[in-house]
Amino acid sequence: MNSSPEERSLFDLTPGQTGVVLNLQIHGLTRRRLLDLGMVPGTRVEALRRSPAGDPKAYRLRGSVIALREEEARRILILPGERN
Repeated sequence: MNSSPEERSLFDLTPGQTGVVLNLQIHGLTRRRLLDLGMVPGTRVEALRRSPAGDPKAYRLRGSVIALREEEARRILILPGERN
């Protein structure tokens, strides 16, 4: 896979940062669940907060807040955007 220098995983966003979903490298039921929640290429995602232990993290997308564990968030590629 060729990735651009700016491309990162969703997990790399810190609270207040946003990014645009590029690709989901997840398969099966987890992929279906994320797609149903609106985690599709082109969607803007904002990192909100992380749990005290650091995993999971909360993200806002399409008006909803979802929590993802590190293993899931690392498999979602994003193009980082501006800090809110």
